[in-house]
Amino acid sequence: MSTLLAHGSPTTVISDAELRTLVAEALRKLGTKRRVLAIPPDITRLNSRSGPMLGAVEGLYGPNLVDILPALGTHVPMTPEQIARMYPGVPASKFRVHDWRNDVKTIGEVDAAFVSTATEGVWSKPWPAQLNNLIWSGGHDLILSLGQVVPHEVMGMANGVKNLFVGCGGKLGIDASHFIGAAYGMERMMGRADTPVRRILNEALVRFCEHLPFVFLLTVVGKARPGEANDHGLVTRGIYIGSGFDCFEQAARLSLEVNFELLDEAPKKVVCFLDPEEFHSTWLGNKAIYRTRMAIADGGELVVLAPGVKQFGEDPGIDALIRKHGYRTTPQIMAAIQADPALAGSLSAAAHLIHGSSEGRFRVTYCPGRLTRAETEGVGYGWGDLAAMTRRYDPAQLTDGWNDVAGERVFYVSNPALGLWAHRSRFGL
Repeated sequence: MSTLLAHGSPTTVISDAELRTLVAEALRKLGTKRRVLAIPPDITRLNSRSGPMLGAVEGLYGPNLVDILPALGTHVPMTPEQIARMYPGVPASKFRVHDWRNDVKTIGEVDAAFVSTATEGVWSKPWPAQLNNLIWSGGHDLILSLGQVVPHEVMGMANGVKNLFVGCGGKLGIDASHFIGAAYGMERMMGRADTPVRRILNEALVRFCEHLPFVFLLTVVGKARPGEANDHGLVTRGIYIGSGFDCFEQAARLSLEVNFELLDEAPKKVVCFLDPEEFHSTWLGNKAIYRTRMAIADGGELVVLAPGVKQFGEDPGIDALIRKHGYRTTPQIMAAIQADPALAGSLSAAAHLIHGSSEGRFRVTYCPGRLTRAETEGVGYGWGDLAAMTRRYDPAQLTDGWNDVAGERVFYVSNPALGLWAHRSRFGL
């Protein structure tokens, strides 16, 4: 089996009802299944359309959908309220919690020679492939991985094998994959489907997981055009279902058309809004930096309106490391890794610190709702008063793209998780 369904284009509009129908029709081709595991995203991927997809899975398999394991990665577990909000109608009793530090198994290693070749010599150590124990030994006859394909700072494009080895992986594998991406350079990867990290994870899937019955359900979601029926300004442009890599590659090609905006002018001022329901930490909210950094002009400024941000890391240990070291330049973080065994032992945190730095090229002004000025400036960002900045750059008045704010030319992004923005010169065009 390879691709069961490939449906989408930059102008396609798929309603939630149609999405449920397409998912059910595709999965029926697999025949009867008695023990199904679903791996959907958590609340940080609220706009992925995984809600209707998981609803279709529940409707099709009913009691045979025995386990639901959100791909948390390093994130905090979903609350009952979040489950009800994102997955209405799906029994909360079926949801399990992924523990990336304890509840995993190392299923094999991708050898150092392969890793070195894949990373062009950036990393020359074996990569440990780790999976949640429920995935590896749960005895399921179908494992469904659900999510959205969209540009991503670690993988180049999110989803596919990322949902498994990062979303449901362990500390060793997550640390190494994140650091490989940071060391290789996220600006060399974002928006690309074929990247060093993905090559390694794909190899792990082929080498160690051929006996596991994985099927991927992948959406592409984009901004609605005038006149299109939409959900809060968003529409589903594509749905791709299958095993192997082909359905991911098709989804990635569409995502690049739908989610990537190439600018002829580099903005001096970018303003990003972080939905408080989705973003409550800089670990998540720094997508405002990752996804716009290739657009911002040298010497420019990024203003992040972050009413829900109350912490730095999702994980308490990582939060402490962020507070200790801050978002500094790559050379500074590399030096800190050598000096601090705790940071050297948490390379995903080190990678995140590199990702969250402007490398001194532009200013970052964070306007958090629940972090103090001292906390914000302590990690290397400028601080802005949320109320004052929201009055000046009112999300209710701004539109995505270019705006004039009292004579100031501003580029506005209402949700940085949904796309990638770059100036032509920085994307090699």
